[in-house]
Amino acid sequence: MKRTAILLTITTTLVVALALSTLAANKPPQKGEVLPVMNLPMPKNPVEKGYLGLSGDGSFKIPQIKANVVIVEIFSMYCPYCQKDAPGINELYNLIENNSDLKNKIKLIGIGAGNSTYEVEVFKKTYTVPFPLFPDKDFTIHKACGEVRTPYFIVVKINDDKTHQIVHSQLGDYPGAEPFLELVLKSSGLKQ
Repeated sequence: MKRTAILLTITTTLVVALALSTLAANKPPQKGEVLPVMNLPMPKNPVEKGYLGLSGDGSFKIPQIKANVVIVEIFSMYCPYCQKDAPGINELYNLIENNSDLKNKIKLIGIGAGNSTYEVEVFKKTYTVPFPLFPDKDFTIHKACGEVRTPYFIVVKINDDKTHQIVHSQLGDYPGAEPFLELVLKSSGLKQ
């Protein structure tokens, strides 16, 4: 009887520990953390490559983007909220690009969770997305980000030494271009 109780206690402890470690591994990126490693394919489009300040071939990581802040939107072409928000995200891009003080400081990219290159291109054409979008067909990045629902926004501050930290992270609830830009400026320290 005593032996059964000990085995039951040990088994329960191991199951709880395993469940907690799994939950911790699958949490969304949080403010103050570093971004999970994301190997993205170098854009083939020279305009997109120039927008991100990248050169060469192969792949790159987000901290290599020449900017002080990178806004990452995790989306899916099948997500109705992503489709609804697309014009507003395009407006955010235009607000940044039309402001000479922000144009070279803030960049925007999208990562299509579970989307192939073809699906990302369809989304880009359908919603006239002006910034680079990247496929994540096998959900590798999506899993590294805690399998977040879409759309999910991550604001990353890149320091001069190329270290970085997440300064804002949110699921959906896109408030519009101007309020979101204000939030980005405040959370990143670009606006005091």
